Amino acid sequence: MTERDPIVAAAEAWLAQDPDPATRAELHDLLQAATAGVTGAVADLTERFSGRLDFGTAGLRGELGAGPTRMNRVLVAQAAAGLAAFLRDRAGSGSAPRVVVGYDARHNSERFARDSVELFAGAGLEAVLLPRALPTPVLAFAVRHLDAAAGVMVTASHNPARDNGYKVYLGGADGGSQIVPPSDGEIQTRILEVARRPITELPRSEAYATADEGVLDAYVAATAALAGPAAGLRVVYTPMHGVGLETAQRVLDAAGLPTPIVVPEQAQPDPDFPTVAFPNPEEAGALDLALTLAREHAADLVIANDPDADRLAVAIPDPAAAEGWRQLSGNEVGWLLGWRAARTAPVAAHEPGRLARSLVSSPALGAVAERFGLVGVETLTGFKWISRTPDLIFGYEEALGYLVNPATVHDKDGISAMVAVLALAGELAERGATLGDHLREFAAEIGGYASAQISLRVAELADISRMTAALRADPPTAIGGRPVEAVDDFAAGVGDYPRSDILRFRLEGARVIVRPSGTEPKLKCYLDAWSLEGDAEARLATARAAVAELEAAMRALLV
Repeated sequence: MTERDPIVAAAEAWLAQDPDPATRAELHDLLQAATAGVTGAVADLTERFSGRLDFGTAGLRGELGAGPTRMNRVLVAQAAAGLAAFLRDRAGSGSAPRVVVGYDARHNSERFARDSVELFAGAGLEAVLLPRALPTPVLAFAVRHLDAAAGVMVTASHNPARDNGYKVYLGGADGGSQIVPPSDGEIQTRILEVARRPITELPRSEAYATADEGVLDAYVAATAALAGPAAGLRVVYTPMHGVGLETAQRVLDAAGLPTPIVVPEQAQPDPDFPTVAFPNPEEAGALDLALTLAREHAADLVIANDPDADRLAVAIPDPAAAEGWRQLSGNEVGWLLGWRAARTAPVAAHEPGRLARSLVSSPALGAVAERFGLVGVETLTGFKWISRTPDLIFGYEEALGYLVNPATVHDKDGISAMVAVLALAGELAERGATLGDHLREFAAEIGGYASAQISLRVAELADISRMTAALRADPPTAIGGRPVEAVDDFAAGVGDYPRSDILRFRLEGARVIVRPSGTEPKLKCYLDAWSLEGDAEARLATARAAVAELEAAMRALLV
């Protein structure tokens, strides 16, 4: 690699504008190694400067480091300036759109947030910074509470410690939901225009505001209002080294709910997440410390948030499970919360309320909607779609995300979902029942449903495309002994859905969906089965057996 190589030239131009000493030193050393012909350094530099992180419907998310395919201060500055240009165009001349910015406790989150508000203010916007590291749902709430044109949350949610991200919400007609097409593409166009010149030329200003405690107070009050009786429940809670503890404790105190037993090793924010392999409560082993503490205290429930507290995991005592505890699936929690929302929903004077779930979440919520005369809605994956459902009562997706309070937050919210779970558990306890009992009651009244997921982490994103292409080229005619009745290829077009790399196999009493993860280098396979035959136990046994057969068949097919 020579000094005249375009990759080297791009890297040198990036180095000249980078305000971060750490990434400047990283890139300087990499450039020296690459120009000296060190094989690994050449490949690394080429990968970093052969593209850039696209601003998609999840905003930006990626590994921290130097270069346009990493998360760093240069990329964030370009994103902030591009978003500012988009918002100015959207608002029209003479106006100063308000933008509120939040951040969590990950590496560089606060720095990225402060860069953003300085650039927003420098671009003539009214910029507001949340007072400290807070959960993502507080930022989502603040967009509507402050009547902002947009909100930015600096977080990588449950991704590994080396990652960070930049999530954007839009106010006004978008109602405080995350961005969707065509807004994402329009913002990306503005970012690319900004990236033609060094970020050192972008105007900055420290004339931004810092929000007072009133924003958090209002979120706490609105969330605590969801509570019901839960006296006597022993609850173990973990924020998983994230920012959920302070807000969660304030909400529980305001609601009069029991003070949880907090996992001490995971109580305080730590961007290195030292006690977990992945800071994602879906991952095996992530709840081990919480479950150990629950056994020591004979707890009734384990509740966990992910690091930015927009997701919720729940575990319950189960004598049949290993070591006496079982983590509920996201679908199971979604069924129960949706069932509760349907039972307590007010009768609509115009259109019936809606229960929304993502494409890959269990069909059980649709059965709940039918049972209660509501409308069941299926959306693309992501709360950017679920939250836009009109007349929404409740929405969820199986990846531990729940929208239980659409009047205040148009996104998944692990803290309000925690309050709803505790309220449901308290209601059940008053009649001597548990969440486990309630799952059997659900099977008796609505149907027996079971679900599972296969998640294959890949080294190269191209591996995902190769696997889905192989399924398209030679689709299975049967899965787990069940004939495939139809195949929906979303890449070729299905209904009103945009074209995407999703395959859905429909079988009698079951379905299988294969799609790439939207946030991680994974191929995901979603398995669902259901039964309406026999009593509750028979229905559940039939559905679970079917899912086990589907899982074995798909593992053999994909691996």
